[in-house]
Amino acid sequence: MPKLNLNLFLDEEYEVYADQQYRRQIKYKPDHKPKRPPTQVQAELAAQASGAEAFEFSYKASRHEREWIVNSLGVFFDQEWFDDVLRLVKGGKEASVYQCLGNETSQTDYLAAKIYRPRLFRNLRNDHIYREGRANLDSDGNLIIEDGMLNAMRKRSAYGLELLHTSWLAYELKALQVLNTAGADVPIPYASNDNAILMEYVGGEDLPAPTLIEIDLELDEARHLFERVFKNIEIMLANNMIHADLSAYNILYWEGQIKLIDFPQVINPDENRNAYRIFARDVTRVCEYFARQGVKSRPRKIAAEMWTAFNRRIDPEIHPAHLDEEDAKDRAYWDRMSSGR
Repeated sequence: MPKLNLNLFLDEEYEVYADQQYRRQIKYKPDHKPKRPPTQVQAELAAQASGAEAFEFSYKASRHEREWIVNSLGVFFDQEWFDDVLRLVKGGKEASVYQCLGNETSQTDYLAAKIYRPRLFRNLRNDHIYREGRANLDSDGNLIIEDGMLNAMRKRSAYGLELLHTSWLAYELKALQVLNTAGADVPIPYASNDNAILMEYVGGEDLPAPTLIEIDLELDEARHLFERVFKNIEIMLANNMIHADLSAYNILYWEGQIKLIDFPQVINPDENRNAYRIFARDVTRVCEYFARQGVKSRPRKIAAEMWTAFNRRIDPEIHPAHLDEEDAKDRAYWDRMSSGR
């Protein structure tokens, strides 16, 4: 399969590309005659088609994007979580976010619908860095323990990749739920399914909240928001979470307030050997942005102090079998490790 050009998405060229990829998956046989689907299947297909026609919305989407929206958000529309899809707020390599018109069910003017791209559009090249130590979750946030499912994920079969895709979404939902309860500045999660999350919309009627990277701050406000971001990082650590991709690009800013977003790659600091390095990278990226706003800091010192404040070691632990009892440094390390210092 040719390498996917993500710029094609949402363009007319993408429709041609998607059609081509779909056709390549079909194996034609000269004497093949398609079997007539069972009556039940026919009824289900008819019901789906009827639902797709009923789910009309204001946003002008291309044909394939419209099908994607209907398939991902149709159940929420049927449950009356929102009345309309108004516009595309953000298009990304892993997901797109849409502004939806709220109603009495959601009890809010607007909702944000985050739809994850089909597996074809996810870049899973480096996901092992974040998945190390992470259990795989199903769409309900429960641990996957069934051997067949685990084996499919290890082999990265089509089914396995679909399960991995769902697990990423489940981790984002769980992170939002936990952090919202803990008082962090994150969007309120409302509902989810296998491919989308409905959450709090941040912004105005016609203008979604920009990311912090797009904002130049006055020094006093920059200092205040610097402290607020690190308060959120502290809340995450207290709840055994590292954002793992935090920067000014995924912190929303609206009317002097912030919201941290994009949590599918969140990791547990106690279960990933690269946790401190990833955490220090998050801290450094945040500090670099605020340095440009006039707030000078020492990211290495901040990362180390926050990390050790939760009784976590910066240096990775070494198994005793790899220590040399004749080496003074190894003996000193073992003494510190044994005493908990």
